[in-house]
Amino acid sequence: MNHLLRLGAALAWTTWTALAAPTATPSAAPRPPNVVFIIADDLGYGDVGSFGQKKIRTPHLDRMAAEGMRLTRHYSGNAVCAPSRCVLMTGRHPGHAFIRDNRSIQPEGQWPIPADTVTLAKLFRERGYAVGGFGKWGLGGPGTTGEPMRQGFTRWYGYNCQGVAHNFYPTHLWDNDRQVPLQNAKFASAQKLPEGADPNDAASYAPYRGKDYSADLIWQQARAFVRDHKDEPFFLYAPTTVPHLALQVPEDSLKEYAGQWDDPPYPGGRGYLPHFKPRAAYAAMITRMDREIGDLMKLVSELGLDKNTVFVFTSDNGPLHGRHEGHAGTDATFFNSSGGLRDGKGSLYEGGIRVPCIVRWNGTIAAGKASHHVTGFEDWLPTLLDLTGAKAPPPRGADGISFAAVLRGGPLKERPFLYREFPGYGGWQMILEGDWKGVRQRLKPAGKNAAPPSDWELYHLRDDPREEHNVAAKHPEVVARLAALAQTQHTPSAEFPMPALDGRK
Repeated sequence: MNHLLRLGAALAWTTWTALAAPTATPSAAPRPPNVVFIIADDLGYGDVGSFGQKKIRTPHLDRMAAEGMRLTRHYSGNAVCAPSRCVLMTGRHPGHAFIRDNRSIQPEGQWPIPADTVTLAKLFRERGYAVGGFGKWGLGGPGTTGEPMRQGFTRWYGYNCQGVAHNFYPTHLWDNDRQVPLQNAKFASAQKLPEGADPNDAASYAPYRGKDYSADLIWQQARAFVRDHKDEPFFLYAPTTVPHLALQVPEDSLKEYAGQWDDPPYPGGRGYLPHFKPRAAYAAMITRMDREIGDLMKLVSELGLDKNTVFVFTSDNGPLHGRHEGHAGTDATFFNSSGGLRDGKGSLYEGGIRVPCIVRWNGTIAAGKASHHVTGFEDWLPTLLDLTGAKAPPPRGADGISFAAVLRGGPLKERPFLYREFPGYGGWQMILEGDWKGVRQRLKPAGKNAAPPSDWELYHLRDDPREEHNVAAKHPEVVARLAALAQTQHTPSAEFPMPALDGRK
């Protein structure tokens, strides 16, 4: 099957170059750039050095920022994993996207996107790119219409299921459509130290480690993909599981941070796995990820592809924070993971959806720049098509707006608005217009005695980036305008209903 996929990609590439070439000679057409798109998992706006982190070392991402552009007002697709990734893959915002919340299916995987979904992977494959995914999927379990190999990927290695990905020492990963066993013992990814175990003894935590660390294996396969396809354009999608819980990292990385801070053990009981040094583990996971990204950048350079490769780094949503403070041993306040923004994962306040973003294209994107233009995950589909020279317009129904002009240093009209909705965590809705932001909650209350939907809150982000001052009462005309605009952006979903928006009780 793999050789047929490679043959199909090669034929498609030949066809594309023949159509795009200015003469009858295919070799006259310049090779379009490769794209390496890296998504961290639950990484906060302030978790990397170039966005203000002081305790966690991220030298390679800092270099990427110094040699590229930081997008300071970039928004993830949603407040949690699966719906955020759906926005990225389809270019549709959450009011139009198919997946709008996390929903697991048995025995493994999440609710699948339909077979006819137009994905970023399919669009790259149609243009002759080798299309590889390495990390966590979450848009359709094995054997469903949503699994990666049915949604445009010519190569996949990693997790299919978000639940399985809660353990960095799983019993198996997926190699294309085949489950491959790992040298790890089976254990639950959410438990506490057994009765009688000493929480102050590092040996008590040994059972929650294994031999095959999944993140290492996944990055190895990503580098192999680059080597295998160095002579043709490739799209490498790398949705790493770092730093999502559980807190697990090999000892060599843990030693880099052990003893640096007061770091009381987390014995379990508040979700996920116990850890002897939870703060050190969180920092070490991020630094190890940074090292892997540096190795990938080095490989691309060694292969002579540096000036023909676009690197993107971002996160799928904000960090565990606020209502989750202390959950599973995490300490977002200690690391200032949200970068001073309000709240975190699961909310539509800035800390939940405003994420770090770095774009580097050596020789094309000016080094050391920052853009404050509002951008979102839905914008990547048209932007990447623009950057790679696609002639056809984005697919019908896509909501994204290309910001390729910004990356090239040119002007771009201010985005009309950015819309988000989320049926999880009680139900949320958000609309952003310039510096004005409207947000409301409790749109999917649970139980007969649940409180009714909240009124719209209004914040002026330029004057109040932390969303501390609700000025809705002072600007009722702005609230009315944003509320009316938000209403036009919601389409009902049978799979992910929001009664307060759907007109149903």
